[in-house]
Amino acid sequence: MNRFQVKKVAVLGAGVMGAQIAAHLVNVKVPVVLFDLPAKEGPKNGIVTRAIDGLKKLKPAPLGVAEDAALIGQANYEEHLEQLRDCDLIIEAIAERMDWKLDLYKKIAPFVAPHAIVASNTSGLSITKLSEALPEAIKPRFCGIHFFNPPRYMYLVELIATPTTQPVILDQLESFVTSGLGKGVLRAKDTPNFIANRVGIAGMLATMKEVENFGLSYDVVDDLTGKKLGRASSGTFRTADVVGLDTMAHVIKTLQDNLTLDSDPFYGSFGTPAVLKKLLELGHLGQKTKAGFYKKVGRDVLRFELESEDYVPGGQKADEVYGRMLKKPAAQRLALLRNAEGAQGQFLWAILRNSFHYAAVHLASIADNARDVDQAMRWGFGMKQGPFELWQEAGWLQVAQWINEDIAAGKTLCNAPLPEWVFQGPVAEAGGVHTPQGSYNPSTNAFEPRRQLPVYQRQHFPEALLGDGSARFETAGKTLHEDEAIRLWTLDDEVLIASIKSKMHAIGPGVVEGLQQGIELAEQQYKGLVIWSGDEPFSAGADLQSMLPAFMIAGVDAIEGAEHELQQLMLRLRYAGVPVVSAVRGLALGGGCELAVHSARRVVAMESYIGLVEVGVGLVPGAGGLTYIARRAAENAATSTGKDLLPFLTEGFTAAAMAKVGTSALESRKLGYLLDSDLIVPNKDELLYVALNEAKALFDGGWRAPIKRLFPVAGRSGLATIKGQLVNMRDGGFISQHDFHIGSLIANVVCGGDVDAGTLVSEEYLMALERKAFCSLIVHPKTQERIMGMLSTGKPVRN
Repeated sequence: MNRFQVKKVAVLGAGVMGAQIAAHLVNVKVPVVLFDLPAKEGPKNGIVTRAIDGLKKLKPAPLGVAEDAALIGQANYEEHLEQLRDCDLIIEAIAERMDWKLDLYKKIAPFVAPHAIVASNTSGLSITKLSEALPEAIKPRFCGIHFFNPPRYMYLVELIATPTTQPVILDQLESFVTSGLGKGVLRAKDTPNFIANRVGIAGMLATMKEVENFGLSYDVVDDLTGKKLGRASSGTFRTADVVGLDTMAHVIKTLQDNLTLDSDPFYGSFGTPAVLKKLLELGHLGQKTKAGFYKKVGRDVLRFELESEDYVPGGQKADEVYGRMLKKPAAQRLALLRNAEGAQGQFLWAILRNSFHYAAVHLASIADNARDVDQAMRWGFGMKQGPFELWQEAGWLQVAQWINEDIAAGKTLCNAPLPEWVFQGPVAEAGGVHTPQGSYNPSTNAFEPRRQLPVYQRQHFPEALLGDGSARFETAGKTLHEDEAIRLWTLDDEVLIASIKSKMHAIGPGVVEGLQQGIELAEQQYKGLVIWSGDEPFSAGADLQSMLPAFMIAGVDAIEGAEHELQQLMLRLRYAGVPVVSAVRGLALGGGCELAVHSARRVVAMESYIGLVEVGVGLVPGAGGLTYIARRAAENAATSTGKDLLPFLTEGFTAAAMAKVGTSALESRKLGYLLDSDLIVPNKDELLYVALNEAKALFDGGWRAPIKRLFPVAGRSGLATIKGQLVNMRDGGFISQHDFHIGSLIANVVCGGDVDAGTLVSEEYLMALERKAFCSLIVHPKTQERIMGMLSTGKPVRN
């Protein structure tokens, strides 16, 4: 197998994007060196050093764990260009100035390795023009690579070839970015702003224009164009504030500078909106300057008013009738909006119609197929559906007719007709652009399947588009058992898969019973059991609501029985006759965390957030989480020369008592919820593939469950030390009396209760302490306040 190996990457430019790209490379264990200009004063690497220090303060955090900033190599163009010779991939990410980029390419060209790929992270400059400054030897290995900000979290990366880029280079880079960096890769044509920003920014400009036409306020528009419309919850104007109004203005200027009315009939709507001009003039750049379309004053959120050039009270909501309309099936929804009499409904129809119109007119020039446009809007702009998907779902020819009527009536942004392919040929016959055969390519007038690179064989269930006929994990494979709580099934007749189906994948009695059944079935017929669901979260924890009716009828005894069953499940997982692998993605909280830590192995998506959070509802972890902390402390202490258990216990106790949640898989490992032997997978869509392979490898390697054994605990002396610290925190006003009470109960369990230090105990002994603590709290009035507060508002109550 001839594989492109990326042993080291150079990132040129330590600005906001360059530094964050370097941070993400470190997250996924790719060695990286970050370059910038030599500093005029102080150490020559001063610019890079300051950029790396800045990564630790950025929110959302670009690094999985802040201390990994030290792993980013530092270099400058004056002293260290020789280091480029060792790099397999060079990503240029300096400012969007053609002249600066071309000058840098001339400087680095002599030091680029013969096999290395050179890629420019530009958001809109012509990749072909950039390539012209490179020697002939490098041109075949040069392309564009467009990360979206922030690069750790944004799934989309666009690759852009030049006429001289070798196809194999793009294949190699797509494979590395997909599997190595965990991204969704699209190939864009070398047109201004490529696919996502071309369609997305044009859509934002069109929205702003329609806002003026219909006289709506920004807060009402954001209420309409956020989650209700199946888009990012921040809506239109709050998204602009987050992105940065200067950044948005730059992308708009790229459209203005590189397009004309001849090349884009919508050019007339690309003027910089008056409100954006005024905000830029006032230095209000959005979130980064704490003022943009919105400004927070104390607890109040104000919105900008162009007429007064000042901020006025915000928080207005859209009329409820439109929220109800937006919940209707697509065909009915669009019909209601098109015929709406109110300004808000007419506005919604206008922006949806404009997005359909723009995407259809430009499909042939900006993308290879309709799939790429829809995925670009999903992955780059947080939409649940791309424009073509929604159009197709609502009835292709009916919506096309409505658009035509609006064009004829002069209601659209421009009078460009819809392309012929909309009404005639394969698309009209199929009722849309997405079919099981593939997505429509106007250049070939045919439906084209997804690109079949070997890397995509690692994705059993890639993100599906409406109408594309992709296999759905809910119905794929062979089902062995299914009810409303869980599905037990297999893809390959070798490993059993358990997919939890409850809301937020909460662990109630049905899930407990289903997992017990899954373990028995796996032990009889399969090599292992993988706990995986194709959607997030992994599990938000035990189902408290399902416990309440039993509690009301039978009191605390019913709760103790339910907790005992949960604990027995965890022990059954740990000591199962076949390896149990938890494939974690998203939240794994409380009982979800306990499920994971009792599995034989964890295979975890990079963006996973793991922790024991029961303190937030006034409880203690009650399904073996505290037992796990005590056992791990004993195991870690056994490898040390010291006899004192407490230093090994402190971090686990603190994590549980403060309800700490790892903000990445890397931080979850640091908190002790993942082991060094657990696998972290950059791409969420590869999770099942890796988990199945891991289960088979463990079984084929002769895996056996650990033998039950006793282990030492810190005892009453450890308990006294921890309680002393808790007293200081309570008396200092850092925690409440109830927090102190809960913390003391947690300490009692992890230290093993009132026993001598070093006393040997079993997991069952500690679990009995857990149950006792859990049951004593559930009848406590302050805990009940916290539970009811969380169930009614979704927010923790501090009391």
